[in-house]
Amino acid sequence: MAVAYSSAPNTARRSIGKPLSRGAALALLVLGALLTVLPFYFMFVFATHSRGEIFNLPPPTWFGHNLTTNYDSLLGRVPFWRNLWNSLYLAVLSTVTTLFFCSLAGFAFAMYNFRFRDQLFAMVLATLLIPGALNIVPFALIMQAFGWIDSPRALWVPGMASAFGIFLMRQYIGSAIPKELVEAARIDGDSEFGIYRRIVLPLCGPALATLGLVTFINSWNNFLGPLIIFRSVETYTAPLALRTLQGLVNTDWGALMCGVALTVVPLLVVFAFASRQLIEGLTSGALKG
Repeated sequence: MAVAYSSAPNTARRSIGKPLSRGAALALLVLGALLTVLPFYFMFVFATHSRGEIFNLPPPTWFGHNLTTNYDSLLGRVPFWRNLWNSLYLAVLSTVTTLFFCSLAGFAFAMYNFRFRDQLFAMVLATLLIPGALNIVPFALIMQAFGWIDSPRALWVPGMASAFGIFLMRQYIGSAIPKELVEAARIDGDSEFGIYRRIVLPLCGPALATLGLVTFINSWNNFLGPLIIFRSVETYTAPLALRTLQGLVNTDWGALMCGVALTVVPLLVVFAFASRQLIEGLTSGALKG
């Protein structure tokens, strides 16, 4: 005698489990968002409080009335706006030059067949395996030999063709741009640089945005490079200038948090404008068939 089994309980369990899994995922996302946002929130809150208020227990959770005092103390200790301009100058120049040279190199590695191409690309990737700490002394000696100590050129010229940028652009161009399109442009009589400018660059928006944002943030947050190169407080970048506010005994934490908040604002603005392109660039490889 055949026994009929009903699938209703299994269907009910699946219908109950799906909302529960979605709810758990949503709760994890909300928790992660809070953990990410809270440090920024308290940074801006502490920028409006005095040192004594910051170290109260419990610490303040809302904005205070000491912002003007902290701002005046900040400007009295370092030429902050000059330092912020130095950071912006270096970050923009590093980003523009890195995008240009890395996209050119990525275009060459992806679209040209030349002798020792794969070996040369492997050498470029091998430089990523060298720890940055090993480059400190050679970097300082080379910059001193060039006479670039206390000069911004020492920070943006060596990084114009970064190994990571070349790798990223080569991988993206090789997967996103058909070689047939480049060959068709050559048949139409376009020059090689014209192909790069009119065909390759417009199709590399997500990769350029990703590389540009990463380069801008790395240059903006760079501390060790300016510490080695710059000698006068007028040439300091913002992170290095803020470090000078920290003493061994007495630190004006209100002024320091005010400077940190002002330093973070440009990064938030840049990320707000480039976040969509960044996500597209990071996920493009996974979405391509």
